[in-house]
Amino acid sequence: MNRRRFLATLGFTSALAGCLGSDPPVADDADASNSGTTAGGTESPRTGPFDLPIPEDELRRGAPKDAIPAITAPVFSDDWSGFDEVNVELGDSFEVVGVELDGIVRAYPLAILNWHEIVNDTFDGRPVVVTYCPLCGSAVVADRLVQGEATYFGVSGFLWMSDLVMYDDRTNSLWSQVLATAIRGELTGDTLSLLPATISTWGEWKASHPDTEVLVPPPVSGTIRGRQTRRYEVNPYTSYQQSSSIGIGFNDDVDERLHPKTSVIGVTSGGVARAYPFDPVSKAGVVNDRVADLPVVVAATTDGTLVAYVRRVDGTVLEFERDGEFLVGGGSRWDIVTGRALDGPHEGTALTRANDRSPMFWFAWADFNPGTEIYGT
Repeated sequence: MNRRRFLATLGFTSALAGCLGSDPPVADDADASNSGTTAGGTESPRTGPFDLPIPEDELRRGAPKDAIPAITAPVFSDDWSGFDEVNVELGDSFEVVGVELDGIVRAYPLAILNWHEIVNDTFDGRPVVVTYCPLCGSAVVADRLVQGEATYFGVSGFLWMSDLVMYDDRTNSLWSQVLATAIRGELTGDTLSLLPATISTWGEWKASHPDTEVLVPPPVSGTIRGRQTRRYEVNPYTSYQQSSSIGIGFNDDVDERLHPKTSVIGVTSGGVARAYPFDPVSKAGVVNDRVADLPVVVAATTDGTLVAYVRRVDGTVLEFERDGEFLVGGGSRWDIVTGRALDGPHEGTALTRANDRSPMFWFAWADFNPGTEIYGT
């Protein structure tokens, strides 16, 4: 296979449970002797652009293949009540990955994704994969079409750049979650078509999307290894999220301009990459900015939902202000979580997202976007 050059500054928005020691979930048949080792036994941190295929010795084994069982038969409901098999109450403070597609609105709680990382779903016949990397804090949602055919994705057990490495069940090619690109195998260089997604709280998401469904945890939903359950009331990554540790030791060259676990939303345009950290955005209330020639508005809710939209509507660039939990611009009030105008001349219009991937930890954004700028510095 020819080596192909893949530019990393994509304007995107995971990694493996069971690879952080005793805190994260460990599958029943996990091979602890493999944890924290590279596929080739060496450490060689890289920054973009990346040569594909990725050398085998740049992969780190976090867990055996499918030890973290991807969800393949998701079940959705209004909430988690009414299921005798589920002994966890879905709280308003639970974080979710929210997806609105083809008139269907769904929420995928991180309480589930922390343990399963991949959900193979279908929206009115459209095959979709929802992924989350607990180590990078990144959610990536995409069409799960590989060369025009629907495929299922599973957790390979490898990490690359501290990020979840998926495999497809048609060719067993390996895929970077953040890049949404095959990095080894028959499909090397192929990419998935990304779909918009938001990381929000369940309370904010359902308030903005009263018709939403929510993913119900296994054993109600089925996984690639049957109906295996985990401790969904426990966040196995709490200590990791609060520490300066990165992945399982792969990232030696860390961009120290921000704490590695700072939540940032990234936007790229015209060869420029810019990260917007949560704290300065929250303090500003609303940020009207330009990334190269792209006019953007960035804001955060009081619950911590961080969003970025293109502020060009019908050919006109709007200037936004903050009014409580709403944005105001062009004579309309706009819902921050949905980006939709609630009244005024733009009522019903939805702003286009300026970010391709969800907010993520600073170290992950910086690793995949070397040379990125930081708003507020």
